[in-house]
Amino acid sequence: MYQLEEKIWFWALVIIPVIMLFFLVLQIWKHKTQARFADKQLLKRLSPNRSLFKSILKIIVLSLAFACLAIALVNPKVGTKLETVKREGVDIVFAVDVSKSMLAEDIAPNRLEKAKQLVTQIINNLASDRIGVIAYAGKAFPQLPITTDYAAAKMFLQNMNTDMLSSQGTAINEAIKLAKTYFDDEEQTNRVLIIISDGEDHSEEAALVAEEANEEGIRIFTIGVGDVKGGPIPEKRNGIVLNYKKDSKGETVITRLNEETLQNIASKANGIYINGKNTNSVVENIRDILNAMDKTEFEAKQFADFKDQFQWFLGFGVFFLLLDIFLLERKTAWLKKLNLFNENL
Repeated sequence: MYQLEEKIWFWALVIIPVIMLFFLVLQIWKHKTQARFADKQLLKRLSPNRSLFKSILKIIVLSLAFACLAIALVNPKVGTKLETVKREGVDIVFAVDVSKSMLAEDIAPNRLEKAKQLVTQIINNLASDRIGVIAYAGKAFPQLPITTDYAAAKMFLQNMNTDMLSSQGTAINEAIKLAKTYFDDEEQTNRVLIIISDGEDHSEEAALVAEEANEEGIRIFTIGVGDVKGGPIPEKRNGIVLNYKKDSKGETVITRLNEETLQNIASKANGIYINGKNTNSVVENIRDILNAMDKTEFEAKQFADFKDQFQWFLGFGVFFLLLDIFLLERKTAWLKKLNLFNENL
């Protein structure tokens, strides 16, 4: 297991293609200038030790030096020991609606991005609870199993989009059924399913499935994103709206937040419905609910004793810099024997 402490320094790697481009432009300029000065055979006689290979080698070594120094600034760390720790918490599964209706912009920036923001902020306020992530539209798809790795959860969350599932529609019952498989019956932890959706459910079975889930000890909380007044579903290309989704009659489809469906699902599973318009209010509500629950002790494995590894990359970076300084651009005896690029011909 590894950690990257200062990821922002990866931007320093941008200097490498700049160096390559500068080198290429310089070589083109030198070639044109020398061509005006003398022909190819005369140049070879005037500068017999000139080596294109050594110039390329120097630029590669310089690029390696910058790459190593950039990684040293990032400061990668490696976990040296895996240990088991005791934690107390609740098992929480987030089911995020990724149907096309979630592209509606009746809540900024759109429903799906708002849903991601809500889940991210809830995760940021968790302490030792375990979490899992599900994406669903016409069908449900597992994104991340129950884990204590919050960083991984947020990474999977940010990559979710409306094109990830070919089966369109909104079947909340499929998300609930899949969530039931996430929880471990042996550990008997408190189980929470948080559904983030606009409530447009095409299955009509969600309430029944929610009731069955509650009988298995799962409490379901629903968060509604969108506006009851509704809005059209934009069809974009490269971020530009080309059109709005239309029905079979050619009329623009208006999708609305269906709070009644979400309220019904929550009530059937001993939960509550929360309107997702105000992020702070949602986070506070969920935090209060989780704090009021009994925490179950469970075991979690995690890496400990992370050790800095920057010194290796710093050492290689300095080595390559020194090598570049002492590496001459003219041919040497061993290079003449190799005759790379047929430079003696």
